Amino acid sequence: MTGRTATGVDPIVRTGFSIGRADKVATAGSCFAQHVARKLRDMGFNYLNTEPEPAFAFSGPENFGVYSARYGNLYTVRQLLQLFRRAYGLFTPEDKAWKRADGRYVDPFRPYIHEAGFASPQEVEAERESHLAAVRQLFEDCDVFVFTLGLTEGWEAVNDGAVFPLAPGVVGADVAADGYRFHNFTVTEMEADLNEFLKRLHRINPACRVLLTVSPVALIATYEDSHVLTANTLSKSALRVVAGQVSGAFDFVDYFPSYEMILGPQAGAAFLAPDLREVTPEGVAHAMSVFAAHYLGEGESRMAAPVDAPPDAEAVARQRAAMAQIASVICDEEKIDSRS
Repeated sequence: MTGRTATGVDPIVRTGFSIGRADKVATAGSCFAQHVARKLRDMGFNYLNTEPEPAFAFSGPENFGVYSARYGNLYTVRQLLQLFRRAYGLFTPEDKAWKRADGRYVDPFRPYIHEAGFASPQEVEAERESHLAAVRQLFEDCDVFVFTLGLTEGWEAVNDGAVFPLAPGVVGADVAADGYRFHNFTVTEMEADLNEFLKRLHRINPACRVLLTVSPVALIATYEDSHVLTANTLSKSALRVVAGQVSGAFDFVDYFPSYEMILGPQAGAAFLAPDLREVTPEGVAHAMSVFAAHYLGEGESRMAAPVDAPPDAEAVARQRAAMAQIASVICDEEKIDSRS
């Protein structure tokens, strides 16, 4: 890697499968997974969307098409597994609807899909039933499922272990604080959860292939009694271990190294925004270029020019404008920062 630019390294040696234009591709996971969805749509691939529009007049217009169904960000592996279990009636959490301070209700498992909230618990339940039907269709119909592992830290209900994308307090829910607790998932727990999910998915959809990635976006905060830097290192290291072990254990699972492309030593901080957390449009574009080259049959990955080649200022400006839209994502985790 010596002497190469940040975009001059392609870490993929081989892939286990490719994605054809007829393949129905579904995406889920943390915020970074939204970039894969946009790349597929922009290139005219068959991006699977089983929940394209509101089911009811009260459903609200937001967050349709962000992922293949309107589940919002699935930050933890446990969230993904429980989504599958809930969709197929294998798990029915006690938490049905959370009431906010403004009197409106939200789905505890998708608290920000509709900013205005719902008028009643009955509306939340009806909307959720329609959503879970779309989730079942997604799992049964997809040819490729892309999942981005994002966080190890989460919040769960004390009584039944239901896991949520955010703490009830961040949402402003009127619930008993002692009914919920923080949990930082271990490698062992996450590997077991992901293994179970993959086995269940393959049972209903034997032909489905799975692509795992790890989000390079750092934690915005931590509930651990430690600095967010050390908490983030622990979290991302654990996620990367899980992705590696699981992708090596199943012949229908691949790992795509977006994390290494953005945060590897060859990149330095070239792909990080000034906050040293968010990924720049250039970083997103590079990762998606390598993804397209290897998985979408787009030929050689587009590497940057040698270090001594002068950049084309106009071309760079055009590229930045195009990538700015790609890099714009919806992220529930930002709500933590907005409330601090």
